[in-house]
Amino acid sequence: MSADIAAKRTASLSLRAAWLAGLLSLTALAHGQAPASAASANKAKATHVVMSRDGTRITYDRWGAGPAVIIVGGALSDRSGSSELAQLLAGHLTVYSYDRRGRGDSGDTKPYSVKREIDDIEALIDSAGGSAYVYGKSSGASLALQSAAALGNKVSRLALYEPPYSEAEGAATAWRAFTAKLDGLLAAHRRADAITSFMGFVGAPDDVVAKMKASPAWPGMLAMAPTLAYDNAVVGEDRSVPVGVASTVKARTLVMDGSASVGPMPFMRPTADKLGKVIPGAQRRVVEGQAHDVSAKVLAPILLEFFR
Repeated sequence: MSADIAAKRTASLSLRAAWLAGLLSLTALAHGQAPASAASANKAKATHVVMSRDGTRITYDRWGAGPAVIIVGGALSDRSGSSELAQLLAGHLTVYSYDRRGRGDSGDTKPYSVKREIDDIEALIDSAGGSAYVYGKSSGASLALQSAAALGNKVSRLALYEPPYSEAEGAATAWRAFTAKLDGLLAAHRRADAITSFMGFVGAPDDVVAKMKASPAWPGMLAMAPTLAYDNAVVGEDRSVPVGVASTVKARTLVMDGSASVGPMPFMRPTADKLGKVIPGAQRRVVEGQAHDVSAKVLAPILLEFFR
């Protein structure tokens, strides 16, 4: 077997493993199971609602006590997807885990704009006392980045894990084609096809997609399908690193990627490196052994060290 073939097989297996791990996580959450390692922290959770600037209801869970941190999830995720991380952080921080607009128990006011999602985060920060740390993963990291740039000193520290920008050859063309296809499917109310198109674009194997469709999590994913267009808008028209936005961030920032993402998602490393250079004073960290579906148990100590 040639080195190139072996590398491609390893990358495929790594991505397959990441999607299978994500599927298992979604299925457990759909059954209402709390992570066993953090079950003792359940009593610290309280669910609240805050109104965004345009009157949209934003639902969030608040965990623990200490400085406030807001967790911003990525595509097809609601606040339940960050419950394990929230519970692991709650011993030292007050954690705000929320449903982004159009997801879970939050409302959705049309027309959509990225500015309105930034307003949602600002409403959460104001409810937390006017200043907070912000952590975002994947497209949630892109939203967290834009929020930090727009909200200035209201975001005192910012942690980003693998915002999915890509400046690889052909990436912009592929992104525009995917965005147009997704918009067409959603306009035709073909939510299942829209999710399948998204999964195919990010490289999920067909059998993983089939298992997702058969899982208890599938109805919730169908309900959130329209928000895939929101995530595309957050990432941008051509998916390039938003240098102009990033260069205005005032918050102390940590930019992370996983060492295991290098094979299946090779654009993550140069994206993180570029953001680490253009965000003033940013720290860079490679999280060893982790792919895009980063383990909460691995991530939590890193965030606690950075946020303290």
